[in-house]
Amino acid sequence: MIISRLDPASADHRDRSNAMLAKLADLDAEHAKAVAGGGEKYVRRHRERGKLLARERVELLVDPGSAFLELSPLAAWGSNFPVGASVVTGIGVVEGVECVITASDPTVRGGASNPWTLRKTLRSADIALRNRLPYINLVESGGADLPTQKEIFIPGGRIFRDLTRLSAAGIPTIALVFGNSTAGGAYVPGMSDHVVMVKERAKVFLGGPPLVKMATGEESDDESLGGAEMHARTSGLADHLAADEHDALRIGRAIVRSLGWRKLGVRPGPVVEPRYPQEELLGIVPEDLKIPFDPREVIARIVDGSEFEEFKPLYGASLVTGWARLHGYRIGILANARGVLFSQESQKATQFIQLADRSHTPLLFLQNTTGYMVGRQYEQGGIIKHGAMMINAVSNSTVPHLTVVMGASYGAGNYGMCGRAYDPRFLFAWPSAKSAVMGPAQLAGVLSIVGRQAAQARGQVYDEEADTAMRAMVEAQIEQESLPFFLSGRLYDDGVIDPRDTRTVLGLCLSAINSAPVPETAGYGVFRP
Repeated sequence: MIISRLDPASADHRDRSNAMLAKLADLDAEHAKAVAGGGEKYVRRHRERGKLLARERVELLVDPGSAFLELSPLAAWGSNFPVGASVVTGIGVVEGVECVITASDPTVRGGASNPWTLRKTLRSADIALRNRLPYINLVESGGADLPTQKEIFIPGGRIFRDLTRLSAAGIPTIALVFGNSTAGGAYVPGMSDHVVMVKERAKVFLGGPPLVKMATGEESDDESLGGAEMHARTSGLADHLAADEHDALRIGRAIVRSLGWRKLGVRPGPVVEPRYPQEELLGIVPEDLKIPFDPREVIARIVDGSEFEEFKPLYGASLVTGWARLHGYRIGILANARGVLFSQESQKATQFIQLADRSHTPLLFLQNTTGYMVGRQYEQGGIIKHGAMMINAVSNSTVPHLTVVMGASYGAGNYGMCGRAYDPRFLFAWPSAKSAVMGPAQLAGVLSIVGRQAAQARGQVYDEEADTAMRAMVEAQIEQESLPFFLSGRLYDDGVIDPRDTRTVLGLCLSAINSAPVPETAGYGVFRP
């Protein structure tokens, strides 16, 4: 068991908690923008039409009192599009079955899909496929955002490919159509296993009346061309005709109930709460990420009973590794202790990952790393090949990976600790997280050195004033681009979470992961000795 050395009454802990709470207030403000959808005017108009909002549809679909793990709520943050990317995605329990749910938000530009909507939707389908979760689409979308069609049209075909792949893998796909589902959007119900359409509301056609008129000269109306009743009685596209939105959601729940779905992974053991309060997680990460902190203090507050069986505690001490249980599931944990990864840490991690694969144990990566160590001594000692061993192990490990970025995530350390490019099943960040190729000051300093050397090679006098301005500008830019809102807006994680929710979020993810069968043991590439 971990014995905590954290002093919650200390000034340091209080200052760190206050700084984290300020960041969480900013996070709540950004989440509120996503919840607001298209704004008061369009929300009011939507309600006046007798329709439910996207999140209301989700809430009525999932089991009463159950959790809904919303994913990528900050998608499109910092872009020209509204926060949330006009779609709600997440994992919810329907009739006792964990499902991936996507819900178009028609209050945002009619639910039109922009480039960030596409990325968010593709991510949700990937989660459904890899974790073997039924996939439910709550559809009401005007199709593609036409001004950005060049960024949507070609990659957007993956949406329909993913639906057919899910079906081929035996993973049910369900479409509940509440309004328009036009053009390419018509293929969402068209390629789903089960389709429910709301009477007099759902409109599903490849081309609406104006386009048909232009293309063929034919006069038609919405209902005869693509109305719910026509599709239920004539085309056969609708399997169920719902009287209204509540009826559609009732039918959707009945479809899930009829699946006879069961999990194929491991069953959790007894759940034991940690010995230390979740609230104390607020004051662990310092404002200045150059100051190290002990990740065991985090582990003690998220794992069952604060029990942690540490692996190689005296070797490669900058990386903490060991075994624990979280919400009854056995996991292996890799957590950065002092940021830098040396050769010993890399070798330790490689062995630990191999052991986890042999025992079919999912891995949790707790990131706070500045990357692999540089310098003549470390290069001669083989840091490249040892770091490559660790990255090889992470890349080819077949057990599910979960990643939480608590602090720094710089350089190749992001890769070795299973960053987004290494396809963890889920990746979340704390508001204290930062990620970039290197720290802002280091990056600006490197550019300064390169510029100075180039000027000397040309026999020119280096402009110190311009250098100072350049360094300030670069530092400000990299600082902005390394912040969690910016990164989450680009879907480099699945959401920025309150540290106090970490245990709950990871528990939901571990439960979802075990809908899929336990993976086979990994095969690895060549490890360079």
